[in-house]
Amino acid sequence: MSFVTSVTETEVLGARALQRTLVRISHEIVERHSEGAPPVLIGMRTRGVPLAERIAQSISHFASAPPPTGALDISLHRDDIPLRNATAPLRTSVLPAAIDDRVIVLVDDVLFTGRSIRAALDALIDYGRPAAIELAVLIDRGHRELPIRPDYIGKNLPTHREDEVLVRLAETDGRDEVVLRSRTPAASAQT
Repeated sequence: MSFVTSVTETEVLGARALQRTLVRISHEIVERHSEGAPPVLIGMRTRGVPLAERIAQSISHFASAPPPTGALDISLHRDDIPLRNATAPLRTSVLPAAIDDRVIVLVDDVLFTGRSIRAALDALIDYGRPAAIELAVLIDRGHRELPIRPDYIGKNLPTHREDEVLVRLAETDGRDEVVLRSRTPAASAQT
């Protein structure tokens, strides 16, 4: 008898559900920041950037103006650089003119161990001293290794540690969906 790994993909959010989730996050941000200047939405490269832009666009439908947005590259702040491909491309960070004394909402697609968020916090602080930093994630899949908790969660998704959560967005992947990819060993008889 040998063991073969089977891979299954289960859709977690389709295009319409993903859009509704982002609208809900937008409402939560507006409710929390109804007084004063709107927060600055900073998307983590890669998929956090279009998510931040979509949230800002959604906010513009029920606020006087869309909040400023930006993009943050965390490559040089990661703690797993020796484990990753050393030739991974560096991408630029594009932030609004000043983040000092502003509320920043850091936007990412999937929150897992928390290590990418820690790197993002380090990268963001290199650009200034925000009044506060909040975290918005589309999917919180658990398995935290660091004490990081999101302020805005699109969907809590219980997973096994070895599962993968794939966020596909039209801007980067040609379609909108969130998929859970699970690998399960399946016994097969040898003949």
